[in-house]
Amino acid sequence: MRIGEASRVSGVSARSLRHYEDEGLIVPGRFGNGFRDYCQSTIDRVLVIRSLLESGLPVRLIRDVLPSLTGGSPTGTDAVCAEFLHEVQSYRDRLAARIAVLSDQQAALDTYLREARRTDL
Repeated sequence: MRIGEASRVSGVSARSLRHYEDEGLIVPGRFGNGFRDYCQSTIDRVLVIRSLLESGLPVRLIRDVLPSLTGGSPTGTDAVCAEFLHEVQSYRDRLAARIAVLSDQQAALDTYLREARRTDL
């Protein structure tokens, strides 16, 4: 299927499909005229990519683990998965630290606003 249909079927914009290709996440086939040709397995891969991106994982991690998640790399899957899980945990920990900082900043702003409103009365 061409990019427009692949976009409709996957729910991912044509621009995103091109971006995934540029990042090496997918490799669609090509028609004789050079147009991209998306098969069902590529669409399935796009859905996995989309899910991982929506969970907040960076493209670098997705690129590293995607072959084992979509059946493209049977060798060393356990090691890749263990390393991937470690990377995901590390990413989650960094995210939790950022959330804690933002929560502290939000609490400080809430305190400031409460105090500022009290002095306006």
